[in-house]
Amino acid sequence: MAAQKKIFIVIPAYQAALTLESVFQRIPQAIYDKGARIVVVNDGSSDATGEVARAAARQRPNVEVIDHDRNRGYAQAQKTGFTHALAQGADIVALLHSDGQYAPELLPQLLAPLENDEADLVMGSRMLEQGALKGGMPMYKYIANKALTAIENIAYGLNVSEYHSGYMLYSRRCLEAIPFVRLSDTFHFDGEMIMMAGKRKLRIKEIAIPTRYADEKSHLKPIKYGFDVLKIIWRNYRGKYEF
Repeated sequence: MAAQKKIFIVIPAYQAALTLESVFQRIPQAIYDKGARIVVVNDGSSDATGEVARAAARQRPNVEVIDHDRNRGYAQAQKTGFTHALAQGADIVALLHSDGQYAPELLPQLLAPLENDEADLVMGSRMLEQGALKGGMPMYKYIANKALTAIENIAYGLNVSEYHSGYMLYSRRCLEAIPFVRLSDTFHFDGEMIMMAGKRKLRIKEIAIPTRYADEKSHLKPIKYGFDVLKIIWRNYRGKYEF
């Protein structure tokens, strides 16, 4: 019988005091039972995010908190969490958002291909099975997502349903193969990871997830994000990712 893989869940958290505890509560008990470790990266929040995270760590022995002294951004929070997880011997690292928009309840299904060594990168896709529109994604975001994804697929020689999901899970092999600390500090870090996985010929698997638009507070600026995506495509065309 194969040894159980060491799972880490990285939660970048910025101004997430109102939603963070609910994310812990929504993580299935089966994940806790596996001994998964949860790393909250408090990204210089000025609200009570750090206090909520530390309260969770006192209640749950598998939760730890890393504090950034200032707000460094979504990508930097991931890089801090991933680096820490690898140093602690992680076999699998899952990215989970602190606002609850990406359902923690789906972690078992998303982890399974990595636990069974069927994939190196697993992405929860809102575009499969029309999940985006069913969940109320605004039409302008849906069209922008589809258009940018089409351009990216052509540019990167891949065929994925979207590059713009924040529900990402990685094998240790994937994180060691991709020099993720050298990637951008934009909100499109996740899309860069997919691009780099393609370059490294790693196994990418997509699993349909529902889309949920409620009262979460997003820190993403859509126009800047779109230009960041195009800039990354251009940088790739110029060979800036050949490392």
